[in-house]
This record gives sequence, C-alpha cells and structure tokens, in this order.
Amino acid sequence: MTLTATQVRDLLARHDVRPSRALGQNFLIDPNTARRIVRLAVVEPGTRVVEVGPGAGSLTVALLDAGAQVRAIELDRRLEPVLREVAGDRDVEVVVADARTVDWKAELDGGGWVMVANLPYNVATPVVVRALEEAAMIERFCVMVQREVGERLAAGVGDAAYGAVSVKVAYYADAAVVGTVSPNVFWPKPMVESALVQLTRRVEAPVAVRDPDRLFALVRAGFATRRKTLRNTLGGFVDAATFTRAGVDPGARAETLTLADWARLSDA
Repeated sequence: MTLTATQVRDLLARHDVRPSRALGQNFLIDPNTARRIVRLAVVEPGTRVVEVGPGAGSLTVALLDAGAQVRAIELDRRLEPVLREVAGDRDVEVVVADARTVDWKAELDGGGWVMVANLPYNVATPVVVRALEEAAMIERFCVMVQREVGERLAAGVGDAAYGAVSVKVAYYADAAVVGTVSPNVFWPKPMVESALVQLTRRVEAPVAVRDPDRLFALVRAGFATRRKTLRNTLGGFVDAATFTRAGVDPGARAETLTLADWARLSDA
C-alpha cells in the first residue's frame, strides 16, 4: 500500500484537514521518498519505530509495509482519525502529544527503538537534541529535516555549518547526511530542500568530561558570537590560566575547536 499525492489530498479533504502553517506541516506525498527513508533507516519486520509528526501517514504506511511496529507521536489532534484510517488494523499506536515535551520513558518501553520521521522544520533541532539527551532507548535515527538543519546536526570542525548543536550531537551520536530531498515531494511545497540525516547513538561518550551541562554551557557561550575569539566570547567564564591548563589558544575561534578541545576546557 502507498499514498500518492492525490490520495493524500483526498484523505485530508474527507477529514476536513488543511495543512497548518503554524505547525510547520508539509505533508509527504511521494511514495518513493517514503520507501527510500524506510530503506535508509534499515527497517525490517519487527523493528520498533517511533515516528514523530506522521502527518497524513505516507511514511507511516511505508513503515508498516516493511513490518515495523510503529508508535506515532502527533501533535495535531485533527490527524489522529486520518492516521487510524490509513493504518487500519496494523501494528501502530497513535499518541497525541508534543515531541518537545513528551515523556519518552513513559511512551517507549525497553530499548532498541529507531526514530524515523519527517520532522517539521520549526521543531526538528529541539526534538532530535532532546531525544538524544533523554531517550536512551532510541538507538538510531533517520530523520528528514531542512537541509541547513541537517548539515548543522552532522557538521564537524572545518565545516561551514559547524556550531554548538554540532558539538552536542557529536557527544551523543555519530551523525551523517545521507541524502537530499526535493521540495516537490511535499504538500504544500516548502521553499527549501530537505536532508536525510542518520544518527547512531554512541554506547559511551567519546570524551570524558566531569560535567556535561557545564561543557554545553561553555560551547553555547563560545559560539554565541562566531566572529569573536574565545578570549572575548568566554571572558566571563575562562581566564588566561585556564586556557593554558586546557592547552587551548584563547585567540582561536569556537568553530576551530573539536569536542575533545571543549571537554578539556570545560574540565580545566
């Protein structure tokens, strides 16, 4: 079973649902893209999938066709009956909740979950970062996000997109952009390209740091003004002796520091 563009529009019309700009809704209307995401996510029979923002169910159907057990987290209550119609009696549970505040431990039992989602552009970063921080049961991610956001999530030192969120993601997971997606596969059509990002949770952090919260606060401060040197951006946090102990040049800029550099600076 697949949902074509015509079927998605007809389905939503029957339920009197129009895409909400406020909720950042751009519904996936291309079955080939849905199948591509499922393939990249390595979804097999029995895979436990949490889908955030399922919308009209195009990706949900593809996940179910692959044999996944799906827990769908959807903020828009209007879409609950739409999802139940497309899923029929198959293995899906629809939870009406906000993925930015949902209690992951209450919704996802055990481990081995995979997040597969077409994330609304306006909430993609907080949803992914919070899941990395609080939902250890989600071991892998394959998410579709705005291309700029995807590049930022997966960026490393030397990449133009490298920033504070890149450092935080690197602490929790290996991340990579594995594909781009045309605006033409959505309704309504967004003005930007999308990217497919894979994240694999690390068994343990790649650096030892005494206080991760302090680490991330330092990183945020360092990237707050990208053109300034660390001496200027971190003047209220780090003195000259601390830079020396950490082996970090105070004349450098935040985008030149690796996760290991930030960890040394935080501990120093």
